[in-house]
Amino acid sequence: MRIWVIARKKFKGRGFARVFFDKKIIKSRLIFNNKEKILEIKTPEKEKINQRQAVLIARQIIVLAKKYGVKKIALDWRKIKDFGFKNKKDIAKVLAVNFEMANYEFIKYKKVPRGGWNFVEEVVFITEDGESADLTREIKKGQLTGKHVNKARELSNTPGGEMTPELLAGEIKKSAKNTKVKVKILEEADMRKLSMGAVLGVARGSMEKPKFIILEYAGKREKNPIVLIGKGVTFDSGGLNLKPDDNMNEMHRDMSGGAAVAFAVILAAKMGIKKRIVGLIPAVENMPSGESLRPNDILKSMSGKTIEVQNTDAEGRVILADALTYAERYNPRLVIDVATLTGASLITLGEKASVIISKDEKLIENVKKLGEESGDYVWPLPLWEEYEKEVKGVFADVCNLRNQGNTKYAGSILGGAFLYEFAKKFPKWLHIDMGSRDHASYDEFLSKGAAGAPVRLLIKLLEEY
Repeated sequence: MRIWVIARKKFKGRGFARVFFDKKIIKSRLIFNNKEKILEIKTPEKEKINQRQAVLIARQIIVLAKKYGVKKIALDWRKIKDFGFKNKKDIAKVLAVNFEMANYEFIKYKKVPRGGWNFVEEVVFITEDGESADLTREIKKGQLTGKHVNKARELSNTPGGEMTPELLAGEIKKSAKNTKVKVKILEEADMRKLSMGAVLGVARGSMEKPKFIILEYAGKREKNPIVLIGKGVTFDSGGLNLKPDDNMNEMHRDMSGGAAVAFAVILAAKMGIKKRIVGLIPAVENMPSGESLRPNDILKSMSGKTIEVQNTDAEGRVILADALTYAERYNPRLVIDVATLTGASLITLGEKASVIISKDEKLIENVKKLGEESGDYVWPLPLWEEYEKEVKGVFADVCNLRNQGNTKYAGSILGGAFLYEFAKKFPKWLHIDMGSRDHASYDEFLSKGAAGAPVRLLIKLLEEY
């Protein structure tokens, strides 16, 4: 999609549908004024439009255009520059991000329809003289971000049979080509040498060999980098604790955290962010077989701590334990892990936000703020000492579920508490449970499938920290 800027006096308008905003209409619609197409978008009163609403308005414009086969859209900058953003220069960037996100669909396995795809091809902002340069710069930033969110969505949407650990590693390597990101893949033998018993234990039930994907970007010479860790379970059957039928058909997206981390690092490199950044993605399949991890098996992790596996379907935290320990070699100043860790996050927050957990209250408040600014919304849950006691193992050092009573209680919190057992050496650590945001919800004007969370939040974090 081309998004560009033109001075008002130079715009001819031929072939473009204009966009108007109206608080009085019942719903958004396409109308005709003589031969001119007009997309009328239902909005609140202009002074009440905040950033959250602006995100949905931007997407709604694209969705409505696609519905009616409109390929070219013209927006009057005067009508949108007063949307309620704290920083006015962010408007064009946020609109561009969300135009790209709303225009995306997963069509990899579909036959091209007779009339072609209904994607919007052009969006033009009509401006006054002297506004073009600043707008163009922000639009380019927004488009770049939106495209990388969509790249993460593309990986997450790909069926598990086409996105094994090996294929995931290959796709990430290919995506990092011609950037300053160096990609290294640890094979099964490398992991054995490093005593990554947690990753290897989860992986052993599958014919597909595990991969440990490392992305390194040195935008600046720094002793203490930021490390991002993403869960890369390319298909999660639950293992021997097999998932029910209706819970398994979307488990190819259980590597969404890994996809988000990969494209956040690649995007940081393309944006030229002056930071040293490392991405770590343990990639496995969790499958049932005669070789599978059994309930109540005990694994020895890279840290030396032993893990009591009460349930093989709580495997994400197990592989992340080794990734957190591996991160120690970088002496990071900040570690963030991202995972579709629990279904409990969906029960807690619905489809609107990801759970965040940390011991650092200042970090939590900053991440909440950046979530609002980016559009990847988050909300914190507590990590009290009482919760730490509930992940102590009975027969091992730690266990991967609650050690007594109902294991469904405090599901997201105890997932975070488990990970904290392996993160205590870091000066700053934050856990993002995106189990509630791996898919687009019905009312956010995105195509069905992966939502691309939290790429936008991660890039904001990388810029700020």
